[in-house]
Amino acid sequence: MSIRIVVADDHEIVRFGYAGLLATQADFTVVGTARDGAEAVRVCAEESPDVVLMDVRMPVMDGIEATARLQNCPAVPRVLVLTTFDLDEHVYDALAAGASGFLLKDVTAERLFEAVRVVAAGEALLAPGITRRLIAEFARMRPKAPTQGTLDVLTPRETDVLRLLAEGLSNPELAERLHVGEETVKTHVSRILSKLGLRDRTQAVVMAYETGLVVPRTG
Repeated sequence: MSIRIVVADDHEIVRFGYAGLLATQADFTVVGTARDGAEAVRVCAEESPDVVLMDVRMPVMDGIEATARLQNCPAVPRVLVLTTFDLDEHVYDALAAGASGFLLKDVTAERLFEAVRVVAAGEALLAPGITRRLIAEFARMRPKAPTQGTLDVLTPRETDVLRLLAEGLSNPELAERLHVGEETVKTHVSRILSKLGLRDRTQAVVMAYETGLVVPRTG
């Protein structure tokens, strides 16, 4: 099955460069491009893509607002944020708005292809160490009053799993830490996402920090 992709970037060369590169893959179909966030939302409503490559800084409507609006689509696409440097507050805001991960604009072609396939398959938290560091850094810089009550719907075991997710553990690592099978871990993660109304692991990590379940290191 072909992965349907929309590319949103206000720089024409970048926009068509990504589109042309993605089109070289037999399992990718670029169904549209957009020069700003408003156009991206419109194109996505018309084309129902699986994945959107979304620049953050765009005119008319930025990538953060566009990402948030896409969460209300009947078929919500996975959003990969494009950025020029990894420790970017705007990227954190986009992740909090619903993006599944981010890519640096100097990413290699193979890494780009891999990222699109991973996200389209329903996975998230690309480059876990970098994504987790970004979330932790901006959660630390902009501390919020703990709202742990949000997590009361979780069982004690699910709370433990969420805490470990926020530490960046993979499913095999979670299984080893908890002394259970990987299928059990997948079941726990699925229930956590369902109970909290989240789409993927990246959103779970954001919530773990923003509710105070995990406290960013200060050193």
